[in-house]
Amino acid sequence: MALRAVCLWMLASLLCGPAPAAPPNFILILADDLGYGEPGCYGQRIIRTPRLDRMAAEGARFTRAYAAAPVCAPSRCQLLTGRHAGHAFIRDNREVKPEGQLPLPESTDTIARRLRSAGYATGCAGKWGLGPPGSSGDPLNQGFEFFFGYNCQRQAHNYYPTHLWRNSEKVMLDGNTPGNLTGPHYAHALIMDEALDFIRRSADQPFFLFLAVTIPHVALQVPEENLDAYPGIDDAPYDGKHGYLPHPRPHAAYAAMVSRLDRDVGRLLDLLADLGIDQRTLVIFTSDNGPTHGRVGGADSEFFCSTAGLRGRKGSVYEGGIRVPFIARWPGMISQGVVRDEPCIGYDLPATFLDLAGLPSMNDTDGVSLAPLLTGRGEATQREFFYWEFPGYGGQQAVLDGNLKAVRTGMHKGPIRTELYDLSIDPDESTDLSDLRPEDLARLEGIMRSQHTDSKEFPFPALDVPRSTAPE
Repeated sequence: MALRAVCLWMLASLLCGPAPAAPPNFILILADDLGYGEPGCYGQRIIRTPRLDRMAAEGARFTRAYAAAPVCAPSRCQLLTGRHAGHAFIRDNREVKPEGQLPLPESTDTIARRLRSAGYATGCAGKWGLGPPGSSGDPLNQGFEFFFGYNCQRQAHNYYPTHLWRNSEKVMLDGNTPGNLTGPHYAHALIMDEALDFIRRSADQPFFLFLAVTIPHVALQVPEENLDAYPGIDDAPYDGKHGYLPHPRPHAAYAAMVSRLDRDVGRLLDLLADLGIDQRTLVIFTSDNGPTHGRVGGADSEFFCSTAGLRGRKGSVYEGGIRVPFIARWPGMISQGVVRDEPCIGYDLPATFLDLAGLPSMNDTDGVSLAPLLTGRGEATQREFFYWEFPGYGGQQAVLDGNLKAVRTGMHKGPIRTELYDLSIDPDESTDLSDLRPEDLARLEGIMRSQHTDSKEFPFPALDVPRSTAPE
């Protein structure tokens, strides 16, 4: 076991009281576009997710957990850096040719870098999307000593790609052909195998695994043996006219993909038990944003009630676009069957992991530690508000303060309007209270103004200084 990590953990134990016998492991499983209502333990009635349901029964299920952003890259950036969208470097998806996205700067303070410097093994498997191979944003340059999967988000739109990446090596997948619905090498299976191998290799030392799976992001692709688990739920094939690949059984394919992920979460939890390390391993399962909007790629969020009735989907700062499943399991540290209604958000995770590891907090973090909520030990950290801004999809902002949520849209072309909702009585955001509660509206709009910092990479004219040219 890494000496530095053990020494730091012993010091934290002396200062903070009883703790596990060794520094905890952290596994963050991040689904891609999985809606709040898609696991069974969140009310799903069609898709079967027995292992996620069991994970919730063995740990804690959060009912008001939020993604840090409504689309992929900024959400992942904030998960790793602990900075909200008004302060984070990556604030929207932006592709860089020939393969990758706008890279994180070399100086970025990431949770992987912090944990690795304290003696943790650090691995990432799945989809990266924060910098091309060899760039400053390459996962190997952001604190991860091991990476396997898709570097580029666009490449991840096919589950039978021509290649994946292992560290700096392009791994060719012979026989996979672009545009084919199936092939000999299913990327998700390869990613899971590599993730489990990382756990096996790292079992005798503290480790952090960021398992950023691509399921259930379209295209709809799953091995035939998984597809057959859902006979009779389709009424029409998907013709491909809304992007991605056509599929003869889109509902069955989507359900089978989520169930395949569920099965593999079970494989991971079983491995932890087999290795005898589950009692020193915190596993968190969540999603990067809400479910796909419209019928993009053949996904049918309405059929599956993917948002559990919440307004909005991916790309929106309404609840359906940012409220996500969040399940935490840590035998012996998290009580079984806990349901937490307190809000939390993706950019809380770096503060949480560092707190539990007994390490100093990150610089300028916007998150708070969820350790008291997870373990039931100590007082929950107080916070003033949650903040979102998103220059995509017309330009949006949102603030959540207690149960009051302000949503501002139309920020690029106007008209700009800020709506106000009381989620305690209106979780579906159907009744705008902005005209009835002007003082609350003004206060939350003030937070919106205060939390934005200008970004030359992601200009936001309605918020950037000078603001005199903003549309009315």
